[in-house]
Amino acid sequence: MVNGDKDVEILIDRSSQIPIYRQIVARIEEMILGGRLPEGFKLPPERRLAASLEVNRSTVLAAYRELKGLGLIDSHVGRGTLVRAAHPATDHQPSAGDAPGRTQISWRQILGDYQPRIPDPLIRDLLSLAERPDVISLAAGLPASELMPLETIRGLLDTLLTRVGPAVLQHSPTEGLTRLREAISRWLVSRGIPCRSDEVLVLSGSQQGLDLIASELIRAGDEVVVEEPSYIGALPVLTASGARLISVPVDGEGMRTDMLAAILDRRRPRLIYTLPTFQNPSGAVMSLERRQHLLELAARHQVPVLEDDPYSELRYGGARVPSLRALDSTGVVLYLGTFSKIICPGLRIGYMVAPRPVLQQLVLAKQASDLHTNTLGQHLVERFITEGHLEPHLTGLRTAYSAKRDAMARALATAADVLRWQAPEGGFYFWCRMTRRIELSRLLGHAADAGVAFLPGASCFAAEPAESYVRLSFSFPTETQIAEGVGRFVEAVRCTAEDPRALYPEAAGTPPLV
Repeated sequence: MVNGDKDVEILIDRSSQIPIYRQIVARIEEMILGGRLPEGFKLPPERRLAASLEVNRSTVLAAYRELKGLGLIDSHVGRGTLVRAAHPATDHQPSAGDAPGRTQISWRQILGDYQPRIPDPLIRDLLSLAERPDVISLAAGLPASELMPLETIRGLLDTLLTRVGPAVLQHSPTEGLTRLREAISRWLVSRGIPCRSDEVLVLSGSQQGLDLIASELIRAGDEVVVEEPSYIGALPVLTASGARLISVPVDGEGMRTDMLAAILDRRRPRLIYTLPTFQNPSGAVMSLERRQHLLELAARHQVPVLEDDPYSELRYGGARVPSLRALDSTGVVLYLGTFSKIICPGLRIGYMVAPRPVLQQLVLAKQASDLHTNTLGQHLVERFITEGHLEPHLTGLRTAYSAKRDAMARALATAADVLRWQAPEGGFYFWCRMTRRIELSRLLGHAADAGVAFLPGASCFAAEPAESYVRLSFSFPTETQIAEGVGRFVEAVRCTAEDPRALYPEAAGTPPLV
């Protein structure tokens, strides 16, 4: 690639076990730190570099994201991707104050080619956007701050500190407080989900459950079935464990179990991961018939099912469908839940329901990871449930989030020329398909200029999707912000669609239904 009078070569070894995007990162990093690419050097656009290297554009995008995370480059709308100055923190030069004869430790050399387990910083960036007052975030699926039960939590804290005392700040069992496990068991049973307290493992958020399953059940080279699209936080955890992902499309009735059946006839996956109720990101609800078919297939082929269920209590319409755990008669389902979406995420309290042999192994893995989930948060959630606060709180959440969903539907109604979508019956998200396939990196730039954030749909796929999708969340912003944010976003889409450079060639065939 060329910038001014400087030639830059990136050599790719396609026989290497090092991922191509990591090779790109290493080569550009070497040239920046070696001074060959000075501050202000303009790197080529992702599409052009991808074409010159004969790789997928998402590979270059991943490399640029990591270089940006390392602080080596910055992206500027209208100016492109530019090299930053070297890091004083990581490229230390001796100063007069340094002790003589001592050399600053070289962390880059120590870390070497270490690849982070979850290299994509997108989730971190989405969470940080929620703190910026100048940006309306329709990206991260955060609960609304104004709906958190602060007064109730304050009262529970006062009671706990007065009556229980220092014990609420002490260590607790790795499995979780006995009283909390019993409370979770009773609550699940009241929802029609069979559960004994000794089948419950309390987690530091449901994300820890994904990590424990990936580390204990999956080995490098194992195949794992995921939905297409799927939860952005699950895909990197599974791939980091060395799993090879097999994608099964989702339509209006959830996972296509007919396609799953064909896969299981030929393959032997280690796990099936699904969000059957208000699927993230699509919002789809798996039909009862498909749930029964999925369980029959899993039992016949002896493949465990991990049911991730963060949103089923946030239903705004339609009829309730039993969870996979409730329908399971063979013990094939591992059930993952969380209080992050329905109480508050900062407590980091999730849980898993699993057969005792699985639970015992996960407890040992959790003990090695963090000893136990935070004790004060466990006490709070236990009292919140047992003192009868949870159900009235859920009723209020359903009313408020239903109104926010309707506000987003009204705002999107003016965007039929650029977006296709269907209002979800529950959860936090609208899953939207572009009427034209556009380059989402350019859309991200236009949206950033407009002061609005969204989640690019490609992040929810194991491979590059054939269409352009976005996920918009209505849970965190106010109704006024939803109207304003959607307006900004739609204008950014129209502006991007008018740029011929941002359009992909039209694909043949009929696009999938949203």
